[in-house]
Amino acid sequence: MNLSTPQKVTAITLIVALGIIYGDIGTSPLYVMKAIISEKRPISELLVYGGVSCVFWTLTFQTTFKYIFLTLSADNHGEGGVFSLYALVKRFGKGRLVIPTILGATTLLADGIITPPISVASAVEGLGDVIPDIPTIPIVIIILSGLFIFQRFGTHKVGTIFGPAMLIWFCMLFVLGFSQILHHPGILRALNPIYGYELLTQYPKGFWLLGAVFLCTTGAEALYSDLGHCGKENIRITWVFVKISLVVNYLGQSAWLMAHQGELLAGRNPFYAIMPSWFLLIGVIIATFATIIASQALISGSFTLINEAISLNFWPRVTLKNPTNLKGQIYIPSINNILWFGCILMILYFKNSTNMEAAYGFSITIAMMMTTVLLMYYLVYIKKVHKSWVTLILIVFAVIEISFFIANVSKIKQRWMFLFFELFIFMVMYVWYYSRKINNRFLKFTNLVEQTQLLNELSEDDSIPKYATHLIYLSKADKTYEIEEKIIKSIFAKKPKRADVYWFLHINRTNDPFALNYEVVEILDDKVIKVVLNVGFRVQPKVELYFKKIVQELVERKELNLHIRPDGSTKYNCEPDYKFVIIEKFISVENEFAFKEGWMLTTYFWLKKLSLSDERAFGLDKSDVAIEEYPMVYSPKTKICLERKFK
Repeated sequence: MNLSTPQKVTAITLIVALGIIYGDIGTSPLYVMKAIISEKRPISELLVYGGVSCVFWTLTFQTTFKYIFLTLSADNHGEGGVFSLYALVKRFGKGRLVIPTILGATTLLADGIITPPISVASAVEGLGDVIPDIPTIPIVIIILSGLFIFQRFGTHKVGTIFGPAMLIWFCMLFVLGFSQILHHPGILRALNPIYGYELLTQYPKGFWLLGAVFLCTTGAEALYSDLGHCGKENIRITWVFVKISLVVNYLGQSAWLMAHQGELLAGRNPFYAIMPSWFLLIGVIIATFATIIASQALISGSFTLINEAISLNFWPRVTLKNPTNLKGQIYIPSINNILWFGCILMILYFKNSTNMEAAYGFSITIAMMMTTVLLMYYLVYIKKVHKSWVTLILIVFAVIEISFFIANVSKIKQRWMFLFFELFIFMVMYVWYYSRKINNRFLKFTNLVEQTQLLNELSEDDSIPKYATHLIYLSKADKTYEIEEKIIKSIFAKKPKRADVYWFLHINRTNDPFALNYEVVEILDDKVIKVVLNVGFRVQPKVELYFKKIVQELVERKELNLHIRPDGSTKYNCEPDYKFVIIEKFISVENEFAFKEGWMLTTYFWLKKLSLSDERAFGLDKSDVAIEEYPMVYSPKTKICLERKFK
C-alpha cells in the first residue's frame, strides 16, 4: 500500500481533494455553454435544452460511470494514470498495449499546452465586462509565466489554500446557477436525455456540437492521474458535491439563455452574464484563482507523467528535482520550459478563449479511448469480470468516445500546429522504447558462478595494482546468476581491474509505484556479490546512497567481512573506496542496418546524448564513477567488397 495516499475520509482530506483533483473539469463552466451556443447561432430552446442535456449525460456516463466508478478502481497500489494502468496490465498484453499507452501519454501531454491558456484566458476575459477594452493577452501571459516560474520553488505552501479556494469556487457555481434556475425552473426538464437526442438529430449539423459538449469532461483523465494524491474514496465522495455544483451552474447558464431566445451572444459569456453586476469583479478574481489552480494541477500531472515514462523506459532521462521534502513532488525543468513556451505560443496564436475552444479537446478524446483499451484488459484479466459484461461496457464507451472523436476531428484544421508537437512526443516515446528493446535483444549474458574463480584469483593477485576496494557494475541481468559479457570483458580485458569486493547491482523497476527494497546474493563469500535493488516507478533512484546503506547494513549484521583488524583499522589503512563503472555503448562502424532499425538506433543514440548521463540519473558522485565506451555490433556487415591488388 502506498503510504502517501490518504485512505481515511475526513473533512481535511475531502477539502484537499477539491483543491488537487477538480481544477480542470471544475473550471469548464467558464467556456462550455459559450462554445455550444457560439457567436453565430441564434439562441433557441432546442439548442439550449439539447446542449445542457448532452452536458449532463456526458458527465454521467463519461465522468461518473467510466472514471469515478470504473477507472478509479484500477489503482496501482493507490496510484492512477495511463502509465500506472499500463504497469498493471502490460503482462497480459504481450506487447500490444505499448502503442495505446504511448498514444494516451502523448495526447495528455500535448493538450497540456492549451488547457492553462484557455482556462486563464476564459477567466481574465471577464474583466472586459468590468473594465472595457482592457488588454487581456498581457495579463494572461504574466499569470502563466509567473505560474511556471514558481514551479522551481515547490507548491506546498500555496497548495494549502487550494482546497478552500476551490470550495469557494464550487459554492459560487452552485449559488449563481441556483439563482437563475429560480427564474426559469422549467430548465430542469433539460435533464431528460430526449432533448440531447433531438439536438444531435434535428438541429442543423447538431452532431458536430459534440465537439463543444466534450469540453465539459476534458478533466476526467487528469482526475484519474491524480488518484494517488487523495485516494479513491475522497474523490468519489467529493465528486457528488462537484457534479451537483457543475450541473446546477450549467442549468443556471441555460436558464439565462432561455430569457434571451432569438438573440446572438454578441461577445457575452453566459458564465459572467448570470453574475450580479456588483459581484462581477469578485467573480472574475475567484475564477482567475480557480484557473491558476487548474493549471497547477495539470503542470504537476505532466511532471509525474514524465517521471513515470522515464522509469518505464518510455522517455530519455532528464533532470529531476525535488523542490520540497514532500514525497512525490517533482520539478522537471525541461518539461516546465516546454510547457511554458507552448502555453505562451497558444495565447499569442489564438488570442482569445473562443478561438482556443475550437481547437481544444481533440487530443483528450484519443487519451480517453486509449484508457478504455487498457481498462478492458484490467477488467478481464485482473478483476475477472465476465467477458460479456466487459464487451457491453466496451460497446457503450466505444459509441460515446468514437462519436466525440469524429465530432472533434473537425478541429484538426484549427490545431494543425499541435500535430508537430504531438508527433514529436510520440516519436520520442516510440523510438526510446523500441530502441531499448533492440538494445536488450543484442545483450549477451554469461554465468557469473563460472567467473568466480577468475575473479577471486584477480582479487588476490598483488602483482596487479588495485583498482578499487569495492568495484560496482550496474547490470541489466535480472537473473540472479547471470551477468553481461561486456562487464566480464571490462574486468579482465586490457588492464584487469583488481578489487577486494566485486559488486553487481541490478536495478529492478517494480509495478509498485513507491517500492524501495533490496535482495543480496553472495556468490563468492565476501568477494562476489549480486544485489537486486527494487525501485518503484515513481521513485527517483539515488543508487550510491542506497548502495552504501546496503554495505553498512551487511557489515552491521556481520554478513559481510571487511577484514577488520584487532585494533579496529582495516587492512587498507584507510576508508574503503567505491568505484562505479558505467559502460556507455555506441554504434560500431561494423554494422549494416535495414532502414527502420538504422534510423531508430541512430535517433536513439542521438537522444541519449541529449539526455541525462547515467551517473546523474542514478545519483552517483562523479568522483566515484568511471566511464567506459563499448562498441555495439548489432548487424555486422556480411559483404565487404575489398580486393587485393598485385604489382
